[in-house]
Amino acid sequence: MNYQQRTLENEIARAAKFFPCVILTGPRRSGKTTLLRHLLPDCQHVLLEDLDVLARASADPNAFLDALSFPVILDEIQNIPSLFSYIRSRIDADPTQKGRWFLTGSQEAPLMKGVSESMAGRAAVFTLLSFSAEESSAVSPFLGGFPEVLAAPEVADIWFRSYIQTYLERDVRAIASIRDLATFRRFLGLLASRCGQMLNKTDIAAPLGVSVPTLTQWLSILEITGQIILVAPWYENYGKRLVKSPKLYFTDCGLAAALLGIRSEEMLLNSPFRDALFEGLVAAEALKLRLGRGLERGLYYFRDRQGLEVDFIVDNGNGKLVLLEAKATKTPMPSDARNMTRLLRNIPASAQSRNFVVCDISATQSIALCPNIRALPWRLLREILPLD
Repeated sequence: MNYQQRTLENEIARAAKFFPCVILTGPRRSGKTTLLRHLLPDCQHVLLEDLDVLARASADPNAFLDALSFPVILDEIQNIPSLFSYIRSRIDADPTQKGRWFLTGSQEAPLMKGVSESMAGRAAVFTLLSFSAEESSAVSPFLGGFPEVLAAPEVADIWFRSYIQTYLERDVRAIASIRDLATFRRFLGLLASRCGQMLNKTDIAAPLGVSVPTLTQWLSILEITGQIILVAPWYENYGKRLVKSPKLYFTDCGLAAALLGIRSEEMLLNSPFRDALFEGLVAAEALKLRLGRGLERGLYYFRDRQGLEVDFIVDNGNGKLVLLEAKATKTPMPSDARNMTRLLRNIPASAQSRNFVVCDISATQSIALCPNIRALPWRLLREILPLD
């Protein structure tokens, strides 16, 4: 597979000029190492999963670091978090040296704990998810965006099955002592069936026969390994009583489809989960576009206690909003914008919102749907989101 450029490259290259260390997090197989090795073709690369390497680094960290040549990529750094303090000492000994350390990790929370304790102010931190439509035209609601899936779509079912098995055996066991992996696997499938819904832990825990604290731990595992997105509710009060629960999505719609047993484009088109998976695709695309430019997530949803809901609000922090309704239709209608129209009556003009129904259409530009609302192909999200 030929290398495909990632949007995040520019931000990483810029950060390397000003920071001693660059840290790249994201799900396994999202392309973190490939990106760094492309940017730094002559860079030393050390994978911190080999048992011999881990043994040497743990037994004598200073000797391990002395043997490195710079710049260096230390892959899956979360496997040996004790290295952070030794790396910090070396950075502090000569803080003028920039772009020497490049660290990757697929477990965001443990990695960020090490950063906050040892690397604050010394490292630039970025997140890389699977391919966006901006980066690859092969991304689709069925396949998602994992690089290896797009390279060999004819064996996507085998890849996803293997990914799930490997993920269970490696990351889950590395983070928590989960004895009943079969139940955890059922949990993944059940969670996929809840895509696009407000998170109700009791509703998910009950059919699995597990406690809410256990379910909370499992959700945390998925979140810190970059497998799910929890979209927070919009916090502005436009005269409404708002809900407080987040909405749940998978970061890759192809993985969610695989967990639901959807094995073809035709099955997806006829699936009762089509709308929810498409909504998840739009959420992930919006997130990828912003994270790829080093921006805050800025992604929310709106729902009040009376049931009025708009799928997404993108906020760049400057008072200008983009409202999005996700509809898995190839024939958008004015009725698809009904909820957004109702919400717009309560948004002050100062918010300066731009409003779109994001659809599964192949047009090359947005289409007027009703006053102040346009239908937009999901592949053109980059043209209307706040990305600066």
